[in-house]
Amino acid sequence: MAGFVLAGVTVVAAEEPDAVREAWQALPPGTALVILTPAAADALGQVLVEGTRPLTVVMPS
Repeated sequence: MAGFVLAGVTVVAAEEPDAVREAWQALPPGTALVILTPAAADALGQVLVEGTRPLTVVMPS
């Protein structure tokens, strides 16, 4: 994660599924890209396909 921070990326760590969903809801309106772990993508489930914002990428496991 340190590499992302050094590049100017805002990093939000959420370990548990409820924390992932809370972090998703708290994304600032101008968020353009969210990079997710496979576990975070699983926690968000259908939410990822329901909307058009923001662009999401799931890291390989």
